[in-house]
Amino acid sequence: MAHRRVTMQDIADACGLSRNTVSKIFNGRGAVPEATQQMVMQKAKELGYYQVPEPTMAAASPVESNKNIALLTSRMPSDYHFGTFFIPAFTERLSRAGYTLMMYEVSSEELLEKRLPAHMQLEQTAGVLSIELFQQNYLDMLCTLGLPVILVDAYANANITAINCDLISMENMSSTIEITTRVIAAGAQRLGFVGDMEHCNSFHERWMGFCAALQRADIPLNEKFCILSNDVEPYNNADWLSEQIYQMPSIPDAFICANDFLALHMMATLKHMGLNIPEDIMVTGFDGMPQSAVVEPSLTTVQIPNADIGRMAADILLNRIKNPAGPFIRTYVATTPIWRNSTLR
Repeated sequence: MAHRRVTMQDIADACGLSRNTVSKIFNGRGAVPEATQQMVMQKAKELGYYQVPEPTMAAASPVESNKNIALLTSRMPSDYHFGTFFIPAFTERLSRAGYTLMMYEVSSEELLEKRLPAHMQLEQTAGVLSIELFQQNYLDMLCTLGLPVILVDAYANANITAINCDLISMENMSSTIEITTRVIAAGAQRLGFVGDMEHCNSFHERWMGFCAALQRADIPLNEKFCILSNDVEPYNNADWLSEQIYQMPSIPDAFICANDFLALHMMATLKHMGLNIPEDIMVTGFDGMPQSAVVEPSLTTVQIPNADIGRMAADILLNRIKNPAGPFIRTYVATTPIWRNSTLR
């Protein structure tokens, strides 16, 4: 049986790099650190890549050895994650400045022991980006490395905690207040929030926005209509979600979900239970993932400007590299509610 041909994407995945970086190495375009070139060439040989032009990179522009930016995450972005669109924009901005993005998935053991990924070379790292890392002790450790660090979101209550690095986040509270208020205006009186409010700072802020909207409408918060279980629970399992709903005093008028992933699974579960959306119950999400527009009915959500946040994060990190002694900044980027059929009665 013929073997599948090895691609640049295979090499990129094996090295924890973007395909764009690997392509630049093989095509002699742009500045890539020598250590990164050697690693890619070696991996290409190991995988049996059909062309390994060893001498070509000699013509590439010489760069400093610490031109790598380390992306650390506990979970690589999936189709439902805003990082899917954030990372390409972030990488493109870095590449123009002559930096290479190195991606590392931090294991549970490394998180627990507050260790850097085994293959991360600190002496070749100019800065660190944290995405989908919400353990406070680990993020505190990153801030002691003596390197520029930028967090994209953080642990719950990070917005009121002193952090020794830069932080960028989407704006969460005002948009959640707006969509919750709109759902109340459509007739909802029994509202539930879906998601672990302690999972991350964004989820916590969305929970706070939900509570604030109820208070403004003089509607008492009833956690019996909420699903607030720890994020390790199977929120993507229809049987588990159904069990949580059946334990409620009655079917709520609306579920305000912490993100689109939760909302889409909630909608599938409600349909399985024989409920109509939005006639029997309204559902909202947050993130503006492409899936939210094509599900039936289409999902009311909040659009996050993913690519813009990626470019802004890169600019903040690059500026921090140039000006390490400047005051740390926190940046909130505006989000936009999108009204669709899941709340239109």
